[in-house]
Amino acid sequence: MTFTAKQIADFLKGEIVGNPDIEVDNFAKIEEGKPRTIAFLSNPKYTQYIYETKADIVLVNNSFVAEKPISPTLIKVPDAYAALASLLEMVNSLTPKKTGIEEMSFISPSAKLGNDVYVGAFAYIGEKVQIGEKVKIYPQVYIGDNVKIGNNVIIYPGVKIYHNCVIGDNCILHSGVVIGADGFGFSQQEGVYHKIQQIGNVVLEENVEVGANTTIDRAALGSTIIRKGVKLDNLIQIAHNCEVGQNTVMAAQVGIAGSTKIGESCVLGGQVGIGGHITIGSKSQIGAQSGIISNTPEGAEVMGSPAYQLKNYFKSSIIIPKLPDMYRQINALEKEINELKKQFSKE
Repeated sequence: MTFTAKQIADFLKGEIVGNPDIEVDNFAKIEEGKPRTIAFLSNPKYTQYIYETKADIVLVNNSFVAEKPISPTLIKVPDAYAALASLLEMVNSLTPKKTGIEEMSFISPSAKLGNDVYVGAFAYIGEKVQIGEKVKIYPQVYIGDNVKIGNNVIIYPGVKIYHNCVIGDNCILHSGVVIGADGFGFSQQEGVYHKIQQIGNVVLEENVEVGANTTIDRAALGSTIIRKGVKLDNLIQIAHNCEVGQNTVMAAQVGIAGSTKIGESCVLGGQVGIGGHITIGSKSQIGAQSGIISNTPEGAEVMGSPAYQLKNYFKSSIIIPKLPDMYRQINALEKEINELKKQFSKE
């Protein structure tokens, strides 16, 4: 698909600086721009590339002021990154979509499918499943009995959704996601672990996106709940009976133990570990590789393992490299003090 700078500017309601008739048919990073591509500049760290890029069009913030001549046509918008997202979404909506039921898939006679549903080959849809409209179910997806799936859901290849789980409207589940596997629940009796049956489910509210190979365990009783707007990266583990508040985001390899409650609009960096039966206050920000072993208040900014206040963490991180020298200095001072004690004792 080919678009002119004017067409793009009209769609984004942006201002053109340069040739309105220049055409592009692909996207590129600004440092890798080529003719007939459109790039964007949002992060000031990449400003140098706007003077070097071969891209024909660059999206920039309204505040951008060139310090020297620029060859590409600029489209000025309030937020270049948000504008790029809108443009990508528009282009994606124009690409052909898969439709229909492919051969070699299995759909239980008791399942109910809405209009414009796509089911790929080797997908399995169990008994009494309810699927909304415009749902895309790619090959090798397993959907267990009594699952409910809303409208406009995309389920990529290899996803497994266990029985009785609920997936809300506009959710996206990437390859390898497992929704509703048993929670890790056992009781120990005379040195032997006995399984506690997990008879709850998982509920994903609307507009949730779950990254590849992420797992969300079913509740022992009740529901593990992922509230609306939550975005989960790849390789995340959420244990049984957890609740994740709306619009919270988590980076890869986060692990959350059972019955933990995460508030709204929280940000969890990569490899964060959170203990069980803990409450994380809304709008908390937890730095990468942090270990959380107690409740955090609303708006907390913490880092470290165990985690503590972010400002103190940074102060400590400056001191830590100096500890070997400090240790030697302390040993030297200790020896001097002992020598002085000996001299005083002789006197």
